Amino acid sequence: MKYELLGTLRVVDGDRHSFISAQKVEILLAALLINSDHVVTADHLMAEIWGENLPRRATAGLHVYISEVRKFLGRPDRAEGPIVTRSPGYMLRRGSDVLDSQQFLELSEAGRRHLRGQRFEEAIDSFEQALALWRGPVLGDIGQGPILRGFATRLTEQRMDCMEMLVDTQLQFGRHRELVGLLYTLTAENPLRETFHRQLMLALYRSERRADALKVYQSARQTLIDELGLEPCTPLQDLHRAILRTDHQALELRAVAVAV
Repeated sequence: MKYELLGTLRVVDGDRHSFISAQKVEILLAALLINSDHVVTADHLMAEIWGENLPRRATAGLHVYISEVRKFLGRPDRAEGPIVTRSPGYMLRRGSDVLDSQQFLELSEAGRRHLRGQRFEEAIDSFEQALALWRGPVLGDIGQGPILRGFATRLTEQRMDCMEMLVDTQLQFGRHRELVGLLYTLTAENPLRETFHRQLMLALYRSERRADALKVYQSARQTLIDELGLEPCTPLQDLHRAILRTDHQALELRAVAVAV
């Protein structure tokens, strides 16, 4: 069985894809999956489901939702369900079941190791496999509790890191023209992420679009000043100066400088 959190929460069992329609039950299962093989206290689970405004019978409500999750995950070929009661709360035992978020982290780390070893084709393959696991925002943006929100923030940041490493590696293979469209989208969606602006400038310059590369810098600089009152980071400024000087050697060095 596979639990998928990188998008709307669903459980995949062979050819069967199962979803939970009741949001509070979905939040409960997500909180247990994020902390799989660890006990989550009843207090933390109730806070995740209801926030600070607990209903009068919150404990009874939690018991009902736990029962619903157990029914949802029950399988006739399994003697025991994965949800167990462990004082002071509950635990989801994952066993041999797969979690797509864990797969993502393992593939991303494998790509990082390949990159350190200068095995660039293997790195690209690992990063692409990792990113292909994403079907949308983490857990479909359900819930505002600390467990789900913290998990979503952490995984989203790691997804951006993975994307940055993939693009840097692809630039080493001279795929600058193919990357321009993607990087325009990434900079529009993440205007304060300076790495994407740097990568777009480099891709444009190497595509014989020097003027466009300089426009990207000016736009990025203005956004950073307007939003944060900050000048661009040193690598972005250095790349800007290198393009102004048409410093081929410096630009080529930046094309293969990948931070891991």
